[in-house]
Amino acid sequence: MRVLITGGTGFIGAEVVRQLVAEGGHDITVFHVSGAQQRLADIADRVTLIRGDIGNVSHVLDAVKRSRPEAIFHLGAILSTASDLDPSAAMHANVNGTFNVLEAARILEVPQVLFASTIGTYALGMTGERIDDLTLQRPLSFYGTAKLFGEGAGNFYRHRYGLDFRGIRFPGICGPGVRTPGAAQFHSWVVEECAKGRPYTIEVAPHTRVPIVYVKDAARGVLQLCRAPRDGLRQFNYLINGVPPTPSAEALADLVRERVPGATIDFRVDAKRQAFVDRLMKPVDDRFARDEWGWNPAFDTAQMLDDFLADLAAHPQRYPD
Repeated sequence: MRVLITGGTGFIGAEVVRQLVAEGGHDITVFHVSGAQQRLADIADRVTLIRGDIGNVSHVLDAVKRSRPEAIFHLGAILSTASDLDPSAAMHANVNGTFNVLEAARILEVPQVLFASTIGTYALGMTGERIDDLTLQRPLSFYGTAKLFGEGAGNFYRHRYGLDFRGIRFPGICGPGVRTPGAAQFHSWVVEECAKGRPYTIEVAPHTRVPIVYVKDAARGVLQLCRAPRDGLRQFNYLINGVPPTPSAEALADLVRERVPGATIDFRVDAKRQAFVDRLMKPVDDRFARDEWGWNPAFDTAQMLDDFLADLAAHPQRYPD
C-alpha cells in the first residue's frame, strides 16, 4: 500500500509509521513541517521524508504528486493549547491545511483520506452523562472549531466527489514524548517525569477522569478504520476511547507509584484547568466505532503504563527532554 502521512514525525503519526514499517510491504511517505525526526531515526531509511508546509497548497500538491498515495493519513496539526494561543497559525495549518489535503486528493484522485479529529469538537449544549457520535458538536476552542471544519469539509468531499473520507475523534492520548501542553497531558507527563526521577504535580483534583487512549492503540485505530469495509460504515467520523473505566487521576498516580519506586506525585488544583475539565470531559461512548468497524483497544491502564515505561527505558533517544 502506498500511503502519505502528514505529521508523520509527530506523536500519533510516527507511531502509525512504525506500525506500517513493522507490517512490511508498504511504500510510506512522511510529510512534515519540522526538522525533528528522532521518533523515526532508526527507520528513516525505510520511509520517504518530504519537508513542507501543510498550509501551502503547492507543497501539499507536490507531496501527493510525488508519493501517488492510495490513502492519505492527515494527522498533522497545531494542537489545542497552541491553536488557541495563535488562531492565525492554527487557521493556516489546521483549516487551510485540511482543505489543501482534500483538494489534493480530489485533483490527483487519491481514493481515501483518514482524518485525526478530537473530542474537543464537543462543548456547548451537551446533554446526558456521556458523549457519543450523535452528541451535539459546538466547540469552544479554536482547535475544536478547526477540527469540526475538517469533519464537515471531509463529509462534503465524500458526498460531492466520492472521496472515501473517514475520521477519528481522539480523546486525550497517553504516551512517551508529549511536549505540547494541554488539559489532559498529565496522564503522559506523570509517567515520564517520574520515570526520569523527577517529581510531578497533577493540577487537577484526584477524582478527575479524563478519557484517554494509549498512543499505540490510537495508531492502530487509524489503520483499522482505514481497512474497514466501506459498506459497513454509517457515521464515518468516530469517537474512540481506551479500555473503560477511565482511571481517575488518583488511581493513575497510584499505578505509577507501584511501578516507579520512589515516585513523588502530589496534587495542586489549578482552578481554571479544573473548571475546563469538569465542564467538557464526559465519559466517551464509542459504541459506533466498536459496532461498525470492530474498534477494541488492546491496552488497559495497567498494560499501557507497563508498555509506556518499557518503551522509555528501551528507546530514550526517541524522547529527549
